[in-house]
Parts: sequence; structure tokens; C-alpha cells
Amino acid sequence: MDVHVTQCACGTETDDEKRARVEEIIAQFDGHEGNLIQILHLVQGIYGYLPLEVQQLIAERLDIPLSEVYGVSTFYSFFSTQPRGEYTIQVCMGTACYVRGSTKILKRLSELLGVEVGSTTPDRKFTLEVMRCMGACGLAPAVMVNDKVVPQVNPDKLHRILEMCD
Repeated sequence: MDVHVTQCACGTETDDEKRARVEEIIAQFDGHEGNLIQILHLVQGIYGYLPLEVQQLIAERLDIPLSEVYGVSTFYSFFSTQPRGEYTIQVCMGTACYVRGSTKILKRLSELLGVEVGSTTPDRKFTLEVMRCMGACGLAPAVMVNDKVVPQVNPDKLHRILEMCD
């Protein structure tokens, strides 16, 4: 089976082009059981998330219940059923970060971005999330922007962190 992974073209492809790519992915896995996670991963690469109507299409084409597709897409943290921002900001809420003020950081980020935890800004630039522990306890309080850990954050540093994303 030859699976071609491509970068997200979320903003440049039409809905019909995206759907055609989804159909191609499903066809590549036709007859192969146990590949739902791989299909969802590739489809999320097309849309940037997993819209319900696309989950329905996958369920129909694979002849499995929608509940199975939805269950997998909501169980694993690397899947998202909501549009995501270009930058995902995760505030560590592990014990060390919590004790050193991560709740203040989270509150201030929410105010600066104008979104609640788990939401994405209307321009789809930022998604704000919490993380239970990122394993950077010696750097507490820590924030992760995409895959980069930002150590010893305080509310006054947040403007600079957001400017890094421009």
C-alpha cells in the first residue's frame, strides 16, 4: 500500500478537492482492516481537523458505525474535531507549574487572545489549551507553543511569546 502524506492545504483547496483527496485515502486502504487511525491522521492533514461530515463520509465508505469513527477521533488527543489555530499554546498545569502560577498565565492568555481554554481565535491563529504536565518541572511555570517549550513564563512575558508567532 503506497500512502502519500501531504501538507495541509486547508486554506487553498476547495471543498471538492479536499473531498476527492479523502476519497483517494480511503480507496488506498480499501480492504485493509484496522487502519482507521491512519486514515483519520491523513484526513486531518487535509482539513487541519476532523469535521463531523468528513467523519460521516469515512464511516460510510469503510462501512463502520459513525460512533466508531467519532469515538476514535475524540479519544486520542492528537485528533481534533474543531478547527485549530496555526499556533497551539499549551499551559502546563502540572504541580510545579501550578504552584508557580500557571493559573495566572492561563487567565492572562485567555484575556489576551479573547478565547476560553480549548478554543481557537476567530482568525485561526491561536488555539489555547492546558496540558497536565509537560515534564519541564525545573523550568516551571512553562508554556509550550506548538512543539517549543517556553520556560519560566510570567504574565508579563506573554506579549513577547505571542509576538514570536508573528
